[in-house]
Amino acid sequence: MTQIPTAPAPARPKSLPPWSLLAAGVLAGGLLGGTYGMVRPPVYTATSYVVAVPTERSDPATALGFAQAYGRVATQLAVLGDAQAGAGVPVRTLKESVRTATSPDAPMVAVTATSTRPGLAAAMADAVSRALTRHAGAAEDTTRVELRQFARATRPTEPSSASPEVTGLVGAGAGGLLGGLALLVRPRRDAREPGRPTVPGPAAADAYGQP
Repeated sequence: MTQIPTAPAPARPKSLPPWSLLAAGVLAGGLLGGTYGMVRPPVYTATSYVVAVPTERSDPATALGFAQAYGRVATQLAVLGDAQAGAGVPVRTLKESVRTATSPDAPMVAVTATSTRPGLAAAMADAVSRALTRHAGAAEDTTRVELRQFARATRPTEPSSASPEVTGLVGAGAGGLLGGLALLVRPRRDAREPGRPTVPGPAAADAYGQP
């Protein structure tokens, strides 16, 4: 019986090794993160402190409680509106740039401001602290607590934002994670070569002596 030649199986395209997705993710993430760190303007942070002091008709526990309250009041529009003249910026900028923090153990309020200009960061922190002490002084007869500026903000000499090296490392880590996820969800190739018949062809049948 004449054998019918079978067509050769098409050449299987060469695929990249699995680890290439991971390497590409790390490289792309590192480049993007480093570029972002270089083009983004540096951010500076300055902090001013005010302390709540009890008067003769009050006690430390009362001062501690009012320090917590003043920490929440410091970023309200009434205080920021009074501080905008001293800071030289509108209330909206103060609202976006100023944050406060208090301690559960000390009657102190930290007023922190951030800006791309180091001098402006210190000016905003000090202006809000002064405005807060003025508002507290107006209510001192009622609260029996005096609010004093404990430490003025100093002009920062170094940015508080991450350096390009740090953003590059963070980007590389994120890119590696995405590359690993892509590697996990990548469809697996069939173990059989494409184009190979799944049932015996004529040549195979003739080899077994079948007509």
